[in-house]
Amino acid sequence: MSDLRIALVAEGPTDYEVIQASLKAILPQPFVLTQLQPEATQPQMGAGWGGVLKWCDAASQRHTGSLDTDPLLGDVDLLIIHLDVDVAGSRYDQCGPTVEAMAVSKGWAALPCARPCPPVDDSVVPLKTTLKSWLGAAQAGQKTVLCLPAQSTGTWLAAATLPPGHSLLAGAQCNPDLEARLGQLAKSQKIKKTVRDYRAFASQVVDNWAAVKALCSQAHAFEQAVLAAI
Repeated sequence: MSDLRIALVAEGPTDYEVIQASLKAILPQPFVLTQLQPEATQPQMGAGWGGVLKWCDAASQRHTGSLDTDPLLGDVDLLIIHLDVDVAGSRYDQCGPTVEAMAVSKGWAALPCARPCPPVDDSVVPLKTTLKSWLGAAQAGQKTVLCLPAQSTGTWLAAATLPPGHSLLAGAQCNPDLEARLGQLAKSQKIKKTVRDYRAFASQVVDNWAAVKALCSQAHAFEQAVLAAI
């Protein structure tokens, strides 16, 4: 059996580390994960959620219909599009006046779209709608999985590495500051938002995936979506 070919559109390289570890915990078979966004050869896309937005808009300009039939993604078994749920509190003008104007002219769904948390799903649902609107004429296919960690992939890393009952895990999915605070803990527990630190601790996401799912409903939703798509 050949390795699964998985493509990832994500906000940044630290997200790649956590999502790759999550996939190792979820999938029974080996896979190759290729990051389409951010991509060094396309610096015009930028990084962060604005880079994901621009990738989706570019997809809408080159392809109509299901992304399953996009020639650029023809050899991909699974496409993952990632946005942290804290993006629901963002505004289009944070990406500049050009993106703000595009949001109006293209009829993209609203930002901000955050709702009081808990429950986190009240922000997840409208954020999915917004993300899908960026795809325009292109549409998420059966092989497309949306990965929406709440409030960020740092929450999943915290759930995997911190001991049960740690104060930072209380209301974790509703805490937009958790990722930053994880980097401010005492040396024995501190994880800075760097590729080096996230990669060093990623194996704990694999080992403690059950604990991540128990604390983070969005991790459980991601697992279900991945298994349904392969």
